[in-house]
Amino acid sequence: MKALVKTEPGFGNLEVLDREIPSPNADEVKIKVHYAGICGTDVHTYEGHYKVNFPVTLGHEFSGEVVETGANVTDFKIGDRVTSETTYYICGECEYCQSGDYNLCNHRKGLGTQQNGGFTQYLVARAASVHRIPDNVSYKAASMTEPLACAHHAVSKIEIQPDDVVVVMGPGPIGLLVAQVVKSKGAEVVITGLDNDQTRLDKATELKLDHVVNIQNTDLKDYVNSITNGYGANVVLECSGAVPAAKQGLDILRKKGQYVQVGIFKDPEISFDLEKIIQKEIRVVGTRSQKPADWEPSLQLLSSGDVNAEALVTNELDITQWEEGYNHIKGGEGIKVLLRPID
Repeated sequence: MKALVKTEPGFGNLEVLDREIPSPNADEVKIKVHYAGICGTDVHTYEGHYKVNFPVTLGHEFSGEVVETGANVTDFKIGDRVTSETTYYICGECEYCQSGDYNLCNHRKGLGTQQNGGFTQYLVARAASVHRIPDNVSYKAASMTEPLACAHHAVSKIEIQPDDVVVVMGPGPIGLLVAQVVKSKGAEVVITGLDNDQTRLDKATELKLDHVVNIQNTDLKDYVNSITNGYGANVVLECSGAVPAAKQGLDILRKKGQYVQVGIFKDPEISFDLEKIIQKEIRVVGTRSQKPADWEPSLQLLSSGDVNAEALVTNELDITQWEEGYNHIKGGEGIKVLLRPID
């Protein structure tokens, strides 16, 4: 079968190769991939900024159907429409595994990074990580369950009350999903972006988010104060990974506000305004990936229509067209690109 494989470290080194069709072990299922989404992590891996096991088939956001089950698998049958968590292996013994926080296990191995992922025809996943797709959710939408689970995980880190004013900084795929999850909780959502985010800001308007703000045209602090009687936002979720956005996010929060760092910074050490955190008694929390408890709620958000993931798809390509997909995303006009396997 054909697979899109990261062969070596450094920029590029992503090739379509012939790989052996995998067979499931006793506790695994074999999935025929229908769609696999390009994630920011895949882009960083292509550019040489993210470490994976070489060689490895990339792709950890996917949907498909079960075509074979291992001897011990009883919860799934051939033909089931499924998606899967990225977790392929955990130690199962540490306190994080025992509490279901697999995303924090030091020994965790993930699909598309340490284990072959979804940019191909078939993959194997551990049955414990697999989830059925609701009947009314398309394969396209379901292929974005993983980033939606990341968004759900981020929002679960803080308490959001109905009518809270919540600012989501960065209108990329994660930001647009986070904003929809927040809105499903009854909060008033402000999503921000720049001039080069216009396509994404237009999508935010299409999704009927409450306030769509280009911060190069509008003073964000004045805008937030105008809708909060001068108090500031209840919550900020920073999804861009841009240092200026993080600083601005702390500035627009009200006293006793909540701040969630979702985006990953290019450099891990940045200047951070601890004075604001102290003086305003701000609660600051980080969020990493997703965990099992985020998946079924995410699938229900897709099924209920509270989250429209399919609306974020701006291009569908074959795995041989990686360069086109990469340029579509990097050029700013793309939001989410889905890749299809080839025979």
